[in-house]
Amino acid sequence: MRSAFFVALIVGAAAALSNAPAQAGERAFCIKGDNIADAHGDCSFDTYEQCLASASGLRRYCDANPFYMSYAPGPEPRRHHRRHRHYRS
Repeated sequence: MRSAFFVALIVGAAAALSNAPAQAGERAFCIKGDNIADAHGDCSFDTYEQCLASASGLRRYCDANPFYMSYAPGPEPRRHHRRHRHYRS
């Protein structure tokens, strides 16, 4: 019984700490409109073009996912350079 608990604990910790990509509902673009049950739409599209292709002819439209968080690294921080005055003797 104790070993089953530890196995479950290890599997849970590994799942929580994994670097797996976001789930299907957490992609960048959502399809909305007729017959979409979720209020936020079906957010399973990586690109706007994928979403448009799925929405074509179905009285649906695409929108950016307001809850999407990109995993891309941010810009490099700016480095400030100090300017030194050189005095002549």
